[in-house]
Amino acid sequence: MPSSPSSSAQAAREGVARRLREIRKDAGLTVKELAATCGWHHAKTSRVENARTPPSPTDIRLWCRACTATDQVDDLIAASLHAESLYTEWRRRARTGLRQLQDSYLELYRSTALFRVYSTTLVPGLLQTEGYARTLLSTNARFLDVPDDGAAAAAARLERSRIVHEPGHRFLLLVEEAVLRYQIGDSDAMAAQLGHLLSAGALPAVSLGVIPLRTRQRRLWAQETFNIYDDSLVSVELLSAQVNITQPSEIALYLKAFDELRAMAVYGSDARALIVRAIDALA
Repeated sequence: MPSSPSSSAQAAREGVARRLREIRKDAGLTVKELAATCGWHHAKTSRVENARTPPSPTDIRLWCRACTATDQVDDLIAASLHAESLYTEWRRRARTGLRQLQDSYLELYRSTALFRVYSTTLVPGLLQTEGYARTLLSTNARFLDVPDDGAAAAAARLERSRIVHEPGHRFLLLVEEAVLRYQIGDSDAMAAQLGHLLSAGALPAVSLGVIPLRTRQRRLWAQETFNIYDDSLVSVELLSAQVNITQPSEIALYLKAFDELRAMAVYGSDARALIVRAIDALA
């Protein structure tokens, strides 16, 4: 019988933990010596080596640097991301509320230099206003039958989104024009959200493209909403779950799709005109 997604994920975690333990031993370092070099408590090293605590990309970089094994960083990060993100149901991830789900992305966001986001139905989370996010998250909580902490989750999402103002990151954000027309919340909240897009799209690190509804001879039809983090992880949002992809050949396909979709988008004044038209339609 095939293994369940959870057991497959645990087996993958144990594989990463085993490789890290072997790297430490090959370097002749004890658990405490490695911890001292990396700047954390030795208990963390034990938890990582026993697959009880998943290492972050930063943890792996420090670990390999301490063991003079930096040539293995990329493979280990890819393997770790794969282990932690094979397939996760939204209901399970949000069982203690949506606030902690928002916070769970912090490490990934901080370690990502280039964000590519494509959305068919919603304003990307990085550019959502509090009113828009609160309505959306509360609706999701009710649908998933999990605790409704929409207000706290929205505040956490906005706090997380401050990364668009921090140096060292670039954001290529792409939406279908329909995103501007689907009303989330009341007219005032939606107008505020669209107004925010006008200003956020002008930020130096942000490129906001809109694919017009009247695009002729589309090079690619509208696809599922997806996020690409650097060139190492693709996150696809389904109704029931989040599917994360780390296989290089599949990532390459999403990168190709993003380029095809981006080539059909309008930017600058043309994108702003579509947003203003959507605002006017709310009156």
